[in-house]
Amino acid sequence: MSESGANIRKLLVVEDDPGLQTQLKWAYDDYQVLIAGDHDSAIELLRAEEPEVVTLDLGLPPDPDGTREGFRTLSAILEAKPDTKVIVVSGHGERASALAAIASGAWDFYQKPIDIDELGLIVRRAFHVRELEVENARLAQQGSSDNRVLGGMITGAPEMQKVARTIERVANLDVSVMLLGASGTGKELLARGLHEASGRRDGAFVAINCAAIPENLLESELFGHEKGAFTGAVKMTEGKIELAHGGTLFLDEVGDIPLPLQVKLLRFLQERTIERIGGRKPIAVDTRIVCATHRDLDAMIAEQSFRDDLYYRLAEMVVKIPSLAERPGDAVLLARHFLHQYAPAMNPAVRGFAPDALQAIDEGRWPGNVRELENRIKRAVIMADGKLVMKDDLDLANGAADGDEAWLNLRSAREAADRVAIRRAMTQSEGNISAAAKLLGISRPTLYDLLKQYRMQA
Repeated sequence: MSESGANIRKLLVVEDDPGLQTQLKWAYDDYQVLIAGDHDSAIELLRAEEPEVVTLDLGLPPDPDGTREGFRTLSAILEAKPDTKVIVVSGHGERASALAAIASGAWDFYQKPIDIDELGLIVRRAFHVRELEVENARLAQQGSSDNRVLGGMITGAPEMQKVARTIERVANLDVSVMLLGASGTGKELLARGLHEASGRRDGAFVAINCAAIPENLLESELFGHEKGAFTGAVKMTEGKIELAHGGTLFLDEVGDIPLPLQVKLLRFLQERTIERIGGRKPIAVDTRIVCATHRDLDAMIAEQSFRDDLYYRLAEMVVKIPSLAERPGDAVLLARHFLHQYAPAMNPAVRGFAPDALQAIDEGRWPGNVRELENRIKRAVIMADGKLVMKDDLDLANGAADGDEAWLNLRSAREAADRVAIRRAMTQSEGNISAAAKLLGISRPTLYDLLKQYRMQA
């Protein structure tokens, strides 16, 4: 027995044949095997030991040649502990009874004569699914609070935690911050987190996507306009910069601001005053600017499509945000979060992910980053037919593309691969060393040594 009795998994075998009892008891040395020969002893053990998985022979005394007592036991098990994974074992030619048991709530079935190896695979799969359900329930209850950083962002990756710490350090400094990263990486979430961590938290947080507003309307959106300034200006309207007075203005996709408007934005940053369209009086505004873009501003400056003096005003502090593919383990954390966010309203029957779905999520490249992942999980929740989201529900391509990183030497490549694998295993096992070691195919002492060697947190 490799683990303590408190952690070893419990398997209840409900079987009246003494020979099979002995055979099954010694076949499953990875589990604590409990044996019951009839309905009453099965329910007594279920209540006392709370096993996660049960194998149940439908032919139990006093009706060993029928199924009545087996179905009565199945009903009692699911009534006492609905989350139990019950694997029904039926005699040859009793497939109809086994299917009826599935309809009554059994998790799976197996037909006699028993092949220990085949039944063992079904048992292991049942334990694995139960463990996933427990993990998902724990995350739902905790709200993933252990993995939340600045702005409520969910991450377990050191790369993103470093980003959060950097933003926290500059939050109370009066500097402009530029967030650089691909679309869907959480730039607005981090900008909001910066605002909430700053002394301006009691002021307004105003966000505007510069790429989503037509060029001829963007100036009015930013600076506002006076009544009668142009056709349709029936009243004075404050712009986003003015609305964020005392707070923070987040300019998303700042690289899409046209050159003429860049000049006016630069003037505001230099003088801290604005003039509304059609206005003549300068208005003093105390607004902090946080901006973001996925575009290559250095190339735009070289092409003279973005002003270098504006860049230096906006980029007093530059923070680069890693893509989801550069944050090993985060895809699984986020997928679980989105599932528990959307399932209650969209498909309440869904409780978690099948193992192959989790693997596909973990190995995915996610070019659209967190936004793509969220949309994919939302769709999968809607499309799922059972309690678990399956790999096919995700509609993903098989496997992950090979990386294109060029390592200096084999040792550094091995270390990088080790770190990625360990992070993913620790994420999937909720930090459980024994479970992570099992996923990695190594011993607990070996995993401890690797964590110490790479200075990774357990």
